[in-house]
Amino acid sequence: MDARWTYEVGDIVKLKKPHPCGSQEWEILRVGADFRLKCMGCGHQVMVERKMVEKNTKSITKNQ
Repeated sequence: MDARWTYEVGDIVKLKKPHPCGSQEWEILRVGADFRLKCMGCGHQVMVERKMVEKNTKSITKNQ
């Protein structure tokens, strides 16, 4: 998918592959060259390259 998403802190991103806990949804905590994501299932936090997040995003639920 070549669509360009706009990522903002607080958005919920659904990625293609699930986390080992089973959840595919991640909350964005930091945006930049790297993203800090928090798993919505177990609360685990990871730093991920922007390129990987852009490549694997299925959908975004915008923060209100």
